[in-house]
Amino acid sequence: MTKAEIQQVKLRFGIIGNNEGLTRAIDIAIQVAPTDLSVLITGESGVGKESFPQIIHQYSKRKHGQYIAVNCGAIPEGTIDSELFGHEKGAFTGAISERKGYFGEADGGTIFLDEVGELPLPTQARLLRVLETGEFIKVGSSKVEKTNVRIVAATNVNLAQAITDGRFREDLYYRLNTVPIQVPPLRERGEDVVLLFRKFASDFAEKYRMPAIQLTEDAKQVLLSYAWPGNVRQLKNITEQISIIETNREIDASILKTYLPAQNNTQRLPALFGVKDNKGFESEREILYQVLFDMRQDVTELKKLVHEIMTERGTASAAQSAYYTPASPIVTPVSQVVPTIIHPAIKSSTPVEDDIQDTEEYVEESLALDDVEKDMIRKALEKHHGKRKAAARDLNISERTLYRKIKEYGLD
Repeated sequence: MTKAEIQQVKLRFGIIGNNEGLTRAIDIAIQVAPTDLSVLITGESGVGKESFPQIIHQYSKRKHGQYIAVNCGAIPEGTIDSELFGHEKGAFTGAISERKGYFGEADGGTIFLDEVGELPLPTQARLLRVLETGEFIKVGSSKVEKTNVRIVAATNVNLAQAITDGRFREDLYYRLNTVPIQVPPLRERGEDVVLLFRKFASDFAEKYRMPAIQLTEDAKQVLLSYAWPGNVRQLKNITEQISIIETNREIDASILKTYLPAQNNTQRLPALFGVKDNKGFESEREILYQVLFDMRQDVTELKKLVHEIMTERGTASAAQSAYYTPASPIVTPVSQVVPTIIHPAIKSSTPVEDDIQDTEEYVEESLALDDVEKDMIRKALEKHHGKRKAAARDLNISERTLYRKIKEYGLD
């Protein structure tokens, strides 16, 4: 397509930027639209992948049919088959009526499966059958039904690694990836970041009825040199914050830097806390979650070790029983069992009751890690007024994980 035609597409779908990689992605989307080939859109979280399935649908022969966007990571694992393929009345508890499902509703149209890498394996098998034969079976039914849909999928997950880990079917990957579209991250788009900032500043000036903020030349250089781990979504959020908070409408480098999270800190944290280097982290909060989970595992292993040693020492030494009544469990002071683990200089010189209390406090400390996670989730839900999608994005976890945690901690 010509540059003028691609520019028209950008204007129609609100895409800002002149980066060659972005333009190439738009061109592929337009070229593949008239066909019925499956398309897999890949790119980091926040790059704007959701615009491309709309381009494909609007430039296809299905544009008068249904367009349904499904966030696969936001649907609980127990109900996702029902949501996608429908169910019969009485198929499970709560199925008080028949449901058609997205594949039935979108017959003749397009389905956009966002976060397709989050699909559970049984659902992946059902999806593969739809791709190969156009057939599916409702939950609780034995009748095979047909559908004629165009499937466009997107993911920010490394599907090749997910296949290696056994979390994604290889045959499904090749069926979805008939035509790949790679959306470049914001840090690789050069001057586009300045254009996007200007557009967002203008939008927020109109929304909040105030003059638009402008960047000085040194601030533009800061904008261009920043890595933008949250991509376009992060840039938009920061632009909105500055637009609301700053009274001075000219933003220099020193002001802009106060709104940009320090990148060096997030790079050092994994090494400081012993987090494995082979896992990528997109935010400090994700690192904190990993640290908390690792600590919980370490505490659990230490508790097992202490219990085993206490049991062995209690059964091996008859003298130990003199410290306790027959009705009490055999307990050895933690400071005597694992002095090198807790502190090499600690020596036990307190009564037995104090030792038992110390052990109880140690167990309570490990349980407090759950409280930290629960409190973080609760605060995120309060911050976004119960909107789980926004809270999950703030916590940098999938909506399915957040849903499970809400159930686990009773935060409904």
